[in-house]
Amino acid sequence: MSVNIRGKNIDVTPALKDYVEKKVVKVTKQFRTVGDISVLMRVEKGDSIKGERVGDNVVEITFPAGGVIFRAQETTKDMYSSIDLVVEKIERQIHKYKTKLMRNRYSNFKEEQPVSVVASEEPEFRIVRNKRFVMRPMGVEEAVMQMNLLNHDFFVFFDDELEAVNVVYRRKDGDYGLLSPELK
Repeated sequence: MSVNIRGKNIDVTPALKDYVEKKVVKVTKQFRTVGDISVLMRVEKGDSIKGERVGDNVVEITFPAGGVIFRAQETTKDMYSSIDLVVEKIERQIHKYKTKLMRNRYSNFKEEQPVSVVASEEPEFRIVRNKRFVMRPMGVEEAVMQMNLLNHDFFVFFDDELEAVNVVYRRKDGDYGLLSPELK
């Protein structure tokens, strides 16, 4: 495990670097295996106070652990406050993940019914980003949990029961949907 700390519009001082490393390593000790930890600190344009420009301090932490990707971001007027808040957010995500794991392990879940979806074609489209990622087999509940931890609206995963690629997504009513594609 290595901690990769980068700064954008800010010089990462040794004091900041030590502070971040101590906080992040303390949080990640709960896992047997932790991948490379990425920390991005940046200062964004802000308001002028008494002629002095004050920016927003943004800290973003991303790391894989236990087969799950944890990611959080916080913005405040002070870099150390941003670091503290983002670490607290990561701690809450870890607690939520562990609680759901225990609940999943010791309870019975109703089987999900596949949902069929008809895709509509757009006459013109432009691909502006192509992203590759590694999938590991997981169940629907774990995929929903991973989607929530990443704070995304959808999550593509390999369903270990159906042995197929599926997508879970957050509906506008707050519930979740499951897309199970079939080839004809």
